[in-house]
Amino acid sequence: MAPTGKKESFNYGLDFKSIDFRQQPELYRVGKGEQGVLLVEPYKSEILPYWRFKTPEVARESSEKIYTLFLEYLQQDDFVGADMARKFLQMGYTRSRRYANHRSGQKYKGAVPDDKKGQSGAHGRPQLPLDPDPVKAASAAIFKEKWEQARQHEKYKSMKAAFEATYKV
Repeated sequence: MAPTGKKESFNYGLDFKSIDFRQQPELYRVGKGEQGVLLVEPYKSEILPYWRFKTPEVARESSEKIYTLFLEYLQQDDFVGADMARKFLQMGYTRSRRYANHRSGQKYKGAVPDDKKGQSGAHGRPQLPLDPDPVKAASAAIFKEKWEQARQHEKYKSMKAAFEATYKV
């Protein structure tokens, strides 16, 4: 595929149940933010059991374990694994922030319309008033620090650039 000068987005059309991305890293796309974090195997199964944010203590233990996995993937020159760990750290931050702002986890009033399921956004629904939870805000801050460490890690940045150049993404 010829490079277009534009990054390829995450490909949700793949058969995720049958792909081992450790064996086929060329199929992986970084995408935006947390795209694919709950789809890409075997990494999802390796990282997800450690992903928790209920309290700051739990978030600290979780983020440290996931960051350790991130470093292990880097040491193994496994960019896809490192990027997936980075995504789990980011998701720890964003989900904690969601609950920090809305204790119920519900940001919008009403159900997602059937034709919009699986997509993010308000879809015409009004946003619920803030109902702050300082415990989840503390959890979010813990995950944000580890996520930033991962994003700024020199080997990660170098591997990401090499991955994108190799696969023209």
